[in-house]
This record gives sequence, structure tokens and C-alpha cells, in this order.
Amino acid sequence: MDYKTSGVDISAGEEFVRLIKPQVRQTFTSRVMTDIGAFGGFFQPDFAAYDNPVLVSSIDGVGTKLKVAAETGRYDTIGACLVNHCVNDILVCGAKPLFFLDYYACGKLRPSMAADVVEGMVRACRENGCALIGGETAEMPGVYAENDFDLAGTIVGIVDRDRTVNGSGIGNGDVMIGLPSTGLHTNGYSLARKVFEGKLSEKREGLEGTIGEELLKVHRSYLSVIEPMLGFKGLHGMSHITGGGLMGNTMRIVPEGLRLDVDWNAWPELPVFDIIRREGQVPEEDMRRTFNLGLGLVMVVASGEAGRFMEHLKANGENAYIIGQVTAS
Repeated sequence: MDYKTSGVDISAGEEFVRLIKPQVRQTFTSRVMTDIGAFGGFFQPDFAAYDNPVLVSSIDGVGTKLKVAAETGRYDTIGACLVNHCVNDILVCGAKPLFFLDYYACGKLRPSMAADVVEGMVRACRENGCALIGGETAEMPGVYAENDFDLAGTIVGIVDRDRTVNGSGIGNGDVMIGLPSTGLHTNGYSLARKVFEGKLSEKREGLEGTIGEELLKVHRSYLSVIEPMLGFKGLHGMSHITGGGLMGNTMRIVPEGLRLDVDWNAWPELPVFDIIRREGQVPEEDMRRTFNLGLGLVMVVASGEAGRFMEHLKANGENAYIIGQVTAS
């Protein structure tokens, strides 16, 4: 008996590291102090531009979107989904990303497949100006089936304390502005997979490709759109529309005594959501609690400043929508 026959192949792990090292190094900035393979990732932040710097962190996964990737044999998008999800989570707090770490666990390590996942992470890290400084790869037979794997990521970002965005300034009459999603992003996949079971290779009217291709669209990052507006007067709060839907996530930042008055017809819903609704006969309440329904991020802004935000967004080619307002409960 040896380690390999028990289910763990150290050589496969070494091959995986060899494959990803050149990719991961592409995300390094002058602030990264260690190479891949060290026991810890060293990052020297530059606090010179901040009066009172605050580090903001978040951790998340991509849920059962992994099962869609496995069933279709396509692994190059889920890594990017993971990074962008985490970027958005700290972005709505006003923070910009500094560095990212990943955790990849599986029943049997297949180096080339895992490298495709990391390639997506590298691509998204570069697009977000974020360094991928380390991670953990765990081969765990007995915990995961041979073809199963899981993926999680941790991000650390920075914001000046006086420029944090936490919803505390939200008041009666504030306007909600919604920004479009690219699809399901990384939520609602357990329901979507049930609706489309055995149908991922099929096509539907309104979709650009197959159902599987639609479900694997990359979770969008809003950093490039939102970053120029972080200093705008009247930005009171932001929510990343993930599990719990528009209402559930936006109410997390709304002070007590206020409620959201949403116009659910104010934006065009992506075709995939109506296909899920019809083919799965999913109740509307469940659709709204489970999916983003075409909006991936919501900004809550002062009513007198809403026009300025909309002008900026439209000038930069963004199809933003005024979707309602905050009112007294």
C-alpha cells in the first residue's frame, strides 16, 4: 500500500503546479513578494493614497455551477466567475481588490482540467487588477467522488475608512439603479439544473447557444463601471444580487424603518429566466428570491443625484435602469 493507491497522487499535484505557475505569475504586481509554492503569500500594500486605510475581505464559491461545468466538460469560465463574484462582494462596500487566494478540492486531481479552472481565475484577476498570490489544492478521495470537485476563493481589498459604502446613509426617497447581469451569475443553479436536467446540449429560442453554454456564462465584474463613481456625492449603498435575489440582498443594507418599492417591469428580463419559469413552472415569488432576473448589482443613490449617475453610466455605454425607490415602511 502507498499514498497513490490510497487515492492521492502527489505527482499529479506537482504537475498541476507546474502547469499553472506561468499563468499565475501573469497576475503578479510589484507588491507580490513570493512565488507560487511558498507556505504563505506575501503582499506589501501601498497605503500612501489612503488617509485611514481599511482592509475588506470576503470568501465565496460558485455553488453547483460546478456540476454544469462537469457535465459539459467546460471548465474555463467557473474560475473567472469565482473571482468576479468575490470582487463584487467587496466592491459594494466601496473597496478595490488587492489579492486573491483559491481553494480547489477534488476526489481525483486531473491537472489539465484544474489548470483550465485556474486559467479563468488568472484572466479575471488580470481584468480586475488583482494578484492571485496563492491557493490550496486538496485531493480527498472518500470525501469527494472521483469526478467531483469544489471551488472557493478569498479576496482582500482596500478602502479609505471615510469612503466605505455601507448603506447607513440610505433614506426615504432614495432611488435604486440596477445594472444588467450576464445571466444566472453563480446563484440558483440547483433549481436551474433540475429544470434543465438532461437538456444542457439543447437549444432554446432567445438563447445565443445551448442551455449549457448559457448557464456557464461568466459572472460579471462591475469594478470598471463602479470604481469611477465611488467618490460621487449621493452614493448611499450598493448590493450584489446573489442568493436571495434583488429584495433579499438589497434589504441587507437598508436601515430599519425603510422598505423597497421595486418596479419589476423597469428592466428587460433575460430570456433564460423566462425559460426557467415556464419549463419548471416556477412560482414568481420563488423566481424573485432565487435569481437575479437580469440585474447583478443595485446602487442606492440620493434622488437629487440620480440623474448624474445615470448620465455617467450611459456615457460609458452602460444600460442602467431606475428600478424603484426607498420608502418609509
